[in-house]
Amino acid sequence: MAGTASNMIQRTSIIISVFSTSPGIGKTVIAINLAAGLANEGYKVCLADLDLQFGDVLNYLKLNSSNTVAGAQRAYLDNPENFRIENFLTEYRIGKLEFSILPAPRFIYDAYQTDVQILTSIIKQMDYYDFIILDLNSMFSSLNLAMLDMSTIINYIGVIDFLPALKNYKIGYDTLLRFEYEESKIRLIENRADSQKLIEGKDVERLLGEPFYHRFPNDFPAVNKSINAGQPLMFAAPDSRLTESFYNLVGRYTNRQSTVKPEIKSNGGLFSTITKGIGKFFGF
Repeated sequence: MAGTASNMIQRTSIIISVFSTSPGIGKTVIAINLAAGLANEGYKVCLADLDLQFGDVLNYLKLNSSNTVAGAQRAYLDNPENFRIENFLTEYRIGKLEFSILPAPRFIYDAYQTDVQILTSIIKQMDYYDFIILDLNSMFSSLNLAMLDMSTIINYIGVIDFLPALKNYKIGYDTLLRFEYEESKIRLIENRADSQKLIEGKDVERLLGEPFYHRFPNDFPAVNKSINAGQPLMFAAPDSRLTESFYNLVGRYTNRQSTVKPEIKSNGGLFSTITKGIGKFFGF
């Protein structure tokens, strides 16, 4: 990248991965709103959609683009010396807010052509960004492991509303620890934390042996407004508690003095009365 404008201002990027072992729990919504929140703070941000088979970032933001991870990889293979990642990024702009996107492939078969080493090199070329957000799929694949290795922070997301979800979340967390990622690098994030469920957050924390770093409230109407409008929550639902929760999480990552985080309480919980027996049953 020598000689390009972007290379004139080198940064040490903070890479934040958004990862879970369960699909359909709001990873993409979290990734988009983290990117928007950081960009709103004035940081240069790129969101890489690395859910290669079913990535939805462009759809959520109502964007059309021919730029994809697959096209970037082909260009890198053709001419690595002259490859410029800037040529394969899509810009999202709304008001004064702007951040870049590296979209997922448009065709599923392209997902199977991904070379982990090349994609790692491509992500490293984004080092002129302050923050890189990685929206990963829900597997311990070779690509995900390479991206988790690169990450400064791993946001490990869970919606823990019934026992199989808890077991899945704990197995995933234990696996991350077995891969010898530092506990300080892994941030446990509970999504839809105040939804009706049988499991109390404090019981989950006791079984995991680690507190949640952040807990997002449940607000389906705000999320639906955001997706229907193709806008981050701060624009589509500025008064939502969920929007405030993102604002506070971004504040923790940027060392900004955040607003007081609202206490999130579960609307129901029978789990505390049977925690001991279930822990024994699952081998926790």
